[in-house]
Amino acid sequence: MDYNKNTLKKQKNFFKSGKTKDIQFRIENLNKLKENIEKNEQYIMEALKRDLGKSNFESYSTELGIVLNEISFIIKHLKKWAKPKKVKTPIINFKSSSYIYPEPYGNTLILSPWNYPFQLSITPLIGSIAAGNTAILKPSSTSYYTSKIVEEIINKNFDTDYIHVITGEKGKKLLDENFDYIFYTGSVQVGKIVMEKASKYLTPVTLELGGKSPCIVDSEANLNLSAKRIVWGKLLNSGQTCVAPDYIFIHKSVKNEMIDNIIYYIKTFYGKKPLYNEDYTKIINEKQFNRLIKLLDNNKIIFGGDYSKNFLYISPTLMDNVTWNDPIMGEEIFGPILPILEYEELDEVINMVNSHPKPLALYFFSKNKKNIEKIINGISFGGGCINDTIMHLSSPYLPFGGVGTSGIGSYHGKKSFDTFTHYKSILKRSNIIDPNFRYPPYDNKIKTIRKFLK
Repeated sequence: MDYNKNTLKKQKNFFKSGKTKDIQFRIENLNKLKENIEKNEQYIMEALKRDLGKSNFESYSTELGIVLNEISFIIKHLKKWAKPKKVKTPIINFKSSSYIYPEPYGNTLILSPWNYPFQLSITPLIGSIAAGNTAILKPSSTSYYTSKIVEEIINKNFDTDYIHVITGEKGKKLLDENFDYIFYTGSVQVGKIVMEKASKYLTPVTLELGGKSPCIVDSEANLNLSAKRIVWGKLLNSGQTCVAPDYIFIHKSVKNEMIDNIIYYIKTFYGKKPLYNEDYTKIINEKQFNRLIKLLDNNKIIFGGDYSKNFLYISPTLMDNVTWNDPIMGEEIFGPILPILEYEELDEVINMVNSHPKPLALYFFSKNKKNIEKIINGISFGGGCINDTIMHLSSPYLPFGGVGTSGIGSYHGKKSFDTFTHYKSILKRSNIIDPNFRYPPYDNKIKTIRKFLK
């Protein structure tokens, strides 16, 4: 039997045993996961350094810390979330009581990307465990060293029939198997393939995709603070973040001052030679590096533009006078290049953003409350921030996910539990009373039913 089929068969049998439904079992395994992450913290950081050149601070703040916080939050609330919930019952069902029972889907498949290879592998897994499922995890082969440490942590400490990591060639045919739920994080193109494969068995999916996330700075923004937060969000992981500000719209009246502030903070954060700064992340591989270099237009670069092919670093780069016809506006950048567009009226920005696929994130910088509400209500996007970037991801109280081509479904905090849970509706009916008005013959009963259903 094929390796994948055998693994999934074991997990299906294990799920049928009912062990994963026990709340204490789930909590024990979440604690086990947390302990093994903490025990292997240094190895995980070393792997992230080898894959992406991440500093220890960035590795902890954007990968390990988020994961550990998610585990702690879910353990704290899990017993409450997993309890059946009694809800109201309409009078037509007198005498009855109504309940919602949370139950796991069963056998889940988690497919994770290379840009945050630890966090985006483990965070969905936490939700799957918390909801009482089994899981097969397929991390990206591109982030080789981090995927290997994820494989080692999981496969050495958890039974194959419960949680298992499959890497490399062995994971190629996983999408052909009959899972109960698929969770995918990655590109729109592959997301379409995942959804098509899932349709064979009508398997429900969560797709965490991407897109061109706009950043908008109006004339009433705090320009200095806005620049500081935009530079941080754009250059985190060297721009290889699905919710990084992809391009920036700046009001014409403050454009030059805003650009000066952006350049100031790039230099403040990464010095005059960012290619040699230990806090600055490299591009994941030569393929992505070459793709990004092709997007550079020397006629429009106003800052940066340097790169090192030998070490896969691209310096923070600003491109001005960009139009939607430029190649850099034709795809998600996923790198440290920031195209600049200017505007005069906020309506033109709203119309322009709405004429393109719905973005995963949006960031608006302003002190004008009317304009803030205009942006929030005028543009459809997955989530975002007012006067900041990225930080909406850090809250377990805020669901994270896309809309339209930027994704289907969401997770983080309770939403992670919800995503991997089927909510089963149960009506418990009394045998004491049984009114006849719902049963045939229906002669002269329509008046009675009208009283209840209106």
